[in-house]
Parts: sequence; structure tokens; C-alpha cells
Amino acid sequence: MTLWRFAATFFYLGKLPIAPGTWGSMGALILWLFLPVTTSVHLSVILLLFVLGVYSSHIVAKYMQVHDPSEVVIDEAVGMGISLFMLPHNFGLYLIAFILFRFFDILKPSFIYQVQNLPGGWGIMLDDVLAGLFTLVIVSGISTLL
Repeated sequence: MTLWRFAATFFYLGKLPIAPGTWGSMGALILWLFLPVTTSVHLSVILLLFVLGVYSSHIVAKYMQVHDPSEVVIDEAVGMGISLFMLPHNFGLYLIAFILFRFFDILKPSFIYQVQNLPGGWGIMLDDVLAGLFTLVIVSGISTLL
């Protein structure tokens, strides 16, 4: 169980006492700063975290008997990774992406809210994937204007 909790909490960032989702998002943003901006690297990391996230979040949620435990933040890490997909390392763009992703993740507008009702790790992960996609579209548009 410890390994799955380590993964689901994204290196235990989700266990921090205040705003665990924000810490998980920040952890992913920091990770992204160290990744080369290549399609293969970005896709590989996102897919690896997503697969690990679906499984580990399901295991932890089942163990804790909570649909979406607040300490599970690997979903925020994936969503933030999607938000930063193929963006150049630029503090301004990363800050905008971080703020927009947290906005979409917390408020869950439109059908993002409905997706979280899917069973197991799917519901935990997919609402953040959609929030990340919304953010990516907006920030990519902004980056073309710079």
C-alpha cells in the first residue's frame, strides 16, 4: 500500500496539510521545468503518470473508502503536465497555466464536473485531464501572441 500511496500523493505532496491539490500542481510544474521540451518526453511522462494515477488513485481511494481523497494529487500532476504540454520554459506562461489549471480544477465548469462521477481512478483522473486540456488550449493561444 505504501508504494501506491507514494504514487497517488505524487511523492507525498498530497499529504501536506493545506491545499494538497495546489502542492501537487506545483510539484508537476517544477518537474516540467527540468524536462526537455520534446513531444516524446512530454507525452511519455503524461502517459506514465496517467496510467499510474488511474491505478494508484483507485487503490488508495478504495483503501480509504473515499471516492476522491484529498491527498490523492497525481491527478493534479497529470492535469498540470497537460496544461504545460510543449510550452516553452517561460515563467509567465507557466504562471498563467498554473492559475488557469487551478481555476478549472477547483470550479470544474461544464462537463468537467460530471466526469468526476466515473468509477474508481477514472473519475479521479479524468476531470483533471479535461481541466488540463482547457488550460492548454488557452495558454497555447496566449503563447502564440507572445
